[in-house]
Amino acid sequence: MASTTAQNFKQDMPPEGGYRKVNFARVFPKPFASTRALVGTYLVSTGIGFYLYLLNDKEIDHYQIESRSALIALKPLLDAEADRDYLKQLRKNRDVENKLMKDVKGWKTGTYYGEPVYKTVPKEKIIHPSLNEYYAHADPKTLENRAYWHKNL
Repeated sequence: MASTTAQNFKQDMPPEGGYRKVNFARVFPKPFASTRALVGTYLVSTGIGFYLYLLNDKEIDHYQIESRSALIALKPLLDAEADRDYLKQLRKNRDVENKLMKDVKGWKTGTYYGEPVYKTVPKEKIIHPSLNEYYAHADPKTLENRAYWHKNL
């Protein structure tokens, strides 16, 4: 039985003349385009882009000038409205504190049981409250929207 398997078995041998040689030398890739062609393409595309920019520059400049002028004209009005809203909220906070603490004996608004909270600040200087104090009597969603405005974008 061993002799029959040996007769059917064929040894795998190299091809006649042997295997070809292994090429291990570094072969550089064929260039996509010549250097002159690449530089020429760059210069032509830059020239066309600059020409198109000069064509549209006047329209862009007029639009930017108009936008800036509108912003400059409206800035004082918008600042005044923001200051007005700020002072309205501070007044509302004071009125709510007066209403809330009216039954507490000896309570004076802006103090902590008659003791001034800020002792070293001159009377002419306004003390800006923290966000929590500013929105103390507002809807909690308002404070959340203001404090985390970047998440609402």
